[in-house]
Amino acid sequence: MSPRDANDALHDVLLRLAATIDGRKGGDPEASYVARLFHKGDDAILKKIGEEATEVVMAAKDARHGGSSAPLVNEVADLWFHCLVLLSHYGVGPNDVLTELQRREGLSGIEEKALRKRREREHNGD
Repeated sequence: MSPRDANDALHDVLLRLAATIDGRKGGDPEASYVARLFHKGDDAILKKIGEEATEVVMAAKDARHGGSSAPLVNEVADLWFHCLVLLSHYGVGPNDVLTELQRREGLSGIEEKALRKRREREHNGD
């Protein structure tokens, strides 16, 4: 498999997962973890993202000190999953995020942040 095919396959996994998550909207909260999160609302989803982000930090610290990187990968997967739930909750998807990352590609973080601040000032009429 070429690197491009591998990237396409990984992108497809992300899109299939997002579609599965979207399909859980309005589902039975007793039968689906995702439906339960949607049912509880954005505060529950945001709380879960905060928990997962903390677990990512802890796994990264363990990996930094010579531990396995497998827990870090697992925790980031959990965080991404819950971020996909949040995106779905607000009616956006992974392609929206990928488009934004593509827009930022080639910009330094300093340049990107300055552009964002300038846009915010223009939007607020300053």
